Amino acid sequence: MSVLTSIFGSGVAIKNALYDRGIFKARRLRGWVVSVGNISVGGSGKTPFVILLGQLLVDRGIKFDVLSRGYGRRTRGVASVDPNGSAEQFGDEPLLIARRLDVPVIVGEDRYKAGLFAESKFGSQVHVLDDGFQHRSLARDFDIVLVSPEDASDRLLPAGRLREPLSSLRRADAVVLSNDAPRDLFPLTGKLIWQVRRGIVAANVPARPIVFCGIARPKAFVLQLRNAGITQVAESFYRDHHAYTEQDISGLVKLREKTNAGGFVTTEKDAINLGRFRAALEPLAVVPVTLELSDAANAVDNILRTFRERRPQA
Repeated sequence: MSVLTSIFGSGVAIKNALYDRGIFKARRLRGWVVSVGNISVGGSGKTPFVILLGQLLVDRGIKFDVLSRGYGRRTRGVASVDPNGSAEQFGDEPLLIARRLDVPVIVGEDRYKAGLFAESKFGSQVHVLDDGFQHRSLARDFDIVLVSPEDASDRLLPAGRLREPLSSLRRADAVVLSNDAPRDLFPLTGKLIWQVRRGIVAANVPARPIVFCGIARPKAFVLQLRNAGITQVAESFYRDHHAYTEQDISGLVKLREKTNAGGFVTTEKDAINLGRFRAALEPLAVVPVTLELSDAANAVDNILRTFRERRPQA
């Protein structure tokens, strides 16, 4: 283990110990809080799962909002996401959630303050905390953690991608195994274990497309396209949450001319980050990610039952 990884791991352990022993106090909102998070950096499907959970709550007629940090935005403080706004204002993932769910999405570095804002403005019964597993300063009533197959053998930052060791899963109420993550390699004793199958909806994709994206695991997106029968003539990858520039668009257009490609294909998150440049890349297929949660009705029942058991008055 590298020195930096050792230092990082020690810092994580100390922080968690201080919260576990009550030395650091988590602040609690009036409404119930369900957190969706992970133990690694990007690529586990948190945002698609938030959207899936939100759709399940909508189907039950449960009023809720989403609290998010708003990673990548150029603004600060607490703000309500305008679905017609930009990634620069609110961050790409909160904007995607707001557009897909049509519910209040509040961004703020301090999720407690974001929750207070939501309760004062919308009076929401439930708060869905996006990427909240490490945000321990906000108390939650149900913790959902997604794990991927890669997490089982990964290392802590910066040597690997893990934000916390696998042992941190003991704080979770439910662990979501994505893409056939092996349950026997994770400490899951006493946890609800849910399984999700991740897929894509690849419709109206141009012939001989160029694949481009700025996401945590771009090769996984390419593999999903291939499994859907789509083979690219070229690809261009950017860092996660990449905000596209005029130079990027010029480079993609030149690549299309060089390869005689029929168009482009990208993700929903990238389509948001393209902003005003999107029209320059037509024909462009935007491919949504889909998640299928096994026994979804029972999963929601477990969340609601836990809410009432832990805080009947909320």
